[in-house]
Amino acid sequence: MRQLKKILIVGGGTAGWMTAALLSKLFKGLYDITLIESEAIGIVGVGEATIPAIKKYNELLGLDEIEFMKRTQGSYKLGVQFVDWWKQGHSYIHGFGLIGRDMEWLRCHQYWLKMNSLGRASDFANFSINTAAALENKFMRADPKMVDSPIGQIAHAFQFDAGLYGRYLRGLAEAKGVKRREGKVADVTLRGDDGFVQSVTMDDGETIEADLFVDCSGFRGLIIEQAMKTGYEDWSRWLICDRAMAVPCTRTEPFTPYTRATARSSGWQWRIPLQHRTGNGHVYSSAHIDDDEAERVLLANLDGEQLAEPNRLRFLPGKRKQAWNRNCVAIGLAGGFLEPIESTSIHLIQSAIIRMVRLLPDAGFDAATIAEFNRQTDFEYERIRDFIILHYKATARDDSPFWRYCRDMEVPDTLQRKMDLFAANGRVFREDEELFAEESWIQVFLGQGVIPRGYDPLVDIKSDAEVVAFLENVEGVIRKCVAVMPDHAAYVARTAPAEAIA
Repeated sequence: MRQLKKILIVGGGTAGWMTAALLSKLFKGLYDITLIESEAIGIVGVGEATIPAIKKYNELLGLDEIEFMKRTQGSYKLGVQFVDWWKQGHSYIHGFGLIGRDMEWLRCHQYWLKMNSLGRASDFANFSINTAAALENKFMRADPKMVDSPIGQIAHAFQFDAGLYGRYLRGLAEAKGVKRREGKVADVTLRGDDGFVQSVTMDDGETIEADLFVDCSGFRGLIIEQAMKTGYEDWSRWLICDRAMAVPCTRTEPFTPYTRATARSSGWQWRIPLQHRTGNGHVYSSAHIDDDEAERVLLANLDGEQLAEPNRLRFLPGKRKQAWNRNCVAIGLAGGFLEPIESTSIHLIQSAIIRMVRLLPDAGFDAATIAEFNRQTDFEYERIRDFIILHYKATARDDSPFWRYCRDMEVPDTLQRKMDLFAANGRVFREDEELFAEESWIQVFLGQGVIPRGYDPLVDIKSDAEVVAFLENVEGVIRKCVAVMPDHAAYVARTAPAEAIA
């Protein structure tokens, strides 16, 4: 066995510095790690909102949560609010964490479905501590001493400035020995006998060789696609949005512990509250609205004063046919893109890095190892893809060609099976290690108007009176817990206030 000696990361930004920071932390100097980036090349700055899984990445790095919040102007996130997705005038929250509690072997939502069919159920949002707290703009971190209370079950993620996060991680990586090389890559040299990457040539003529190349060069895929011609799976027949523009505005109230996604006539608009500003963006289909009109819609719906010119992006939903090709691993936008409606962009970076570490090869690059990395990557992308498609497919909107297309389109078989099963009796099962848990699917199904025709027949073991008493107890306990939780803005100001910046 011949060990790797040198790892070269091409591209900085969130993907590059997340990779460099974690590899340098875990490998403890075993490999020579260099990162190439150019100040002249802008970064996309993938989403500012995350899901709870990011806490695992931060823990692996040994980050202190409060220090991290202060460094990144962060706020807390309990979920995502979807406005006007099922139909105009309706909203719901996809909250992280548990829904109520189980009664014997059945999930809480099964009992809710029966009472809802009888017209005796309250809003489903009342049965999750995360959604109920979000609607009141309340927040606190879970109390580990209260494991049997909803207060001990609060699940949170973060909303933060991705640029500041990258800068923070760069400092950590360089302190662990990562070398940063300023400049642009002018050429990539492949070995003639096997097509492996041999080296990159910088714009000043320097040639840099490595054993393992990590492509974090963004949409263009400098190594994985431009040099290696790996190929790309196009998913635009299901995810028809292909443009986005982002713009910050001044911070405004309410300082919500959630991200908001508001459906527009040809796409949707995000709102992400940070301590120093609010992030906004419009994701849309260029086949249904032109760029200038999309910008007008975005700017007309800002909560505060516009702080910069909109940053316009073009993308193609999908993924590389191989995220790992020979001795090159594509991470971040170089590996694929799924729109940020469920804040999965940073997670996909994180999971790719951890997967690469778990399957790190020797310098022989065993084919079975690479195949397993690609199998796991494909599965993760496809299941996240299905979850995102559901938001568009499950709609009653009929007010624009965009929404009529989404409502009427055929969906992947993997998603159709889930939709058919849930529509029958409210059952949904998590497959292997797919990202989104059953609670996530349940909330989006119900929030988008997919009310099952029936419910699990074992619900009828309990009398209606027992079911009502159970649901009232769950709802009442959650209501009391939310009542004692502090306001989100006050909690952040007290526990993790960031310094004011321009």
